[in-house]
Amino acid sequence: MTTDNDKAEPPAEQPPPPAAARAGTIKAIPVRHYGRWVSAAVALAVLALLINAFAQGRLNWGAVPDYFFDADILKGVRNTIWITVASMVVGVALGIVLAVMRLSKNPVTSSVAWAYIWFFRGTPVYVQLLVWFNLGLVFEYVNLGPIYKDYWSSFMTPFLAALLGLGLNEAAYMAEICRAGIQSVDEGQTEAAHALGMSHAKTLRRVVLPQAMRVIVPPTGNEFINMLKTTSLVIAVQYYDLLQAATNVGRVSGATVEMLFLAAAWYLVLTSVLSVGQYYLERRFARGAQRQLPPTPWQKVRANLLSLRRPQEVR
Repeated sequence: MTTDNDKAEPPAEQPPPPAAARAGTIKAIPVRHYGRWVSAAVALAVLALLINAFAQGRLNWGAVPDYFFDADILKGVRNTIWITVASMVVGVALGIVLAVMRLSKNPVTSSVAWAYIWFFRGTPVYVQLLVWFNLGLVFEYVNLGPIYKDYWSSFMTPFLAALLGLGLNEAAYMAEICRAGIQSVDEGQTEAAHALGMSHAKTLRRVVLPQAMRVIVPPTGNEFINMLKTTSLVIAVQYYDLLQAATNVGRVSGATVEMLFLAAAWYLVLTSVLSVGQYYLERRFARGAQRQLPPTPWQKVRANLLSLRRPQEVR
């Protein structure tokens, strides 16, 4: 039989919890960044001064919305978009070829590509446009034998001069971008493809270029946006672009400066659209290379709005 002494003693009382645990909830107070508010106030003051300065000028701001969708302006916008796309197609296609030539083990092929890049990157695009447009002073005819023969003035139209000047110049820059992208792919990928019996061209097309696109796409998007702005130089070869259209409308309406602001507004609209497209294209090619894709612009806006709310209590 068991006695009272044999019974288990009651457990000892637990010590009271520490003061930090009894404190309950802790209210998180964000750190105050006074420098941010000072810089924001300075930026707003400078912006107010600029607005006040332009408000006092003799500018007819009403002319900008009145002529924003004018038929001549819209024609200039269409021509600007067309010459931008066409020049980039020429630049990207020729740039890939030049990049492959530059990486070739053939010294002649590599030297030709290097000379092309050296010349077109070393001379201003404005000078190249003028050279193409004024070659009629040197050559009277374009004679390609039985294929084509005509006067140079009939052959070298403003559109063709703009296309050659912009496209061939862009090819030099795209060649370096594509070369950097190709070299960013590990050589083991190429060696593995060759070990499987794939040819050099097939390896480049199926293995190297798809992986190099992550490096090629971001600067190519920047070049596309830069090309859109560079098309304003084609006014030198009498191509009817956005700037030429704004200049003509401003000359007729008497609102010269206002039409320049209108052209700037159209360039901002076009570059903004291209920037959004570039962002989502980069995001698509980033899949598989990053564990978490970067947030979209809408997600960033939501995150910033949520950060403005009152901080929540932390337990």
